Amino acid sequence: MANSEQAIVAGGCFWCTEAVFRDVIGVETVESGYIGGTVPNPTYKQVCSGETGHAEAVRIAFDPDTISLAEIYDVFLGTHDPTQLNRQGNDVGTQYRSAIFPLDEAQHAEAEAAIARWNAEHEGQQAVTTIEGLSGGEQTAEWYPAEDYHQEYWEGEGQRNPYCLAVIPPKIMKLRKSFAAKAKGGQA
Repeated sequence: MANSEQAIVAGGCFWCTEAVFRDVIGVETVESGYIGGTVPNPTYKQVCSGETGHAEAVRIAFDPDTISLAEIYDVFLGTHDPTQLNRQGNDVGTQYRSAIFPLDEAQHAEAEAAIARWNAEHEGQQAVTTIEGLSGGEQTAEWYPAEDYHQEYWEGEGQRNPYCLAVIPPKIMKLRKSFAAKAKGGQA
């Protein structure tokens, strides 16, 4: 992991986004957490209220020799619905917004390019994905890891959670179909 890079994205429920990225070749770790809000050290309950301004997000550590940041962003945009403002399916509120939180100017430029690529490939649809938390080239949005029971949720409790069973398998199938060369599970 000496050559690891990081990316932070928010695409609805972090359990779902984490499950997708844990199935991507070149991704080393995925941590669920909160970013983009005003309350220090928010709890899950506070974030779920929609009153803190945070998004449920994931911080991805990846090997750039195996998968590029552009590919990370393409997988992100391709495995959730970036056209939904402040919602993913039945999850509604700003905490479920589609957002990219670049860590520097290069990531900001890559995020802009990824959104432009997605829009060009989906004529008639526009991504509402925001690019947040960068000011003067510096990351300004603070990352807060989610409580331990949210980490690797799909691998544990998620396998018994009806919500997860309804939402996560279709996202993983989409990953394996649309990004087969990048999915650990291969073509579905």
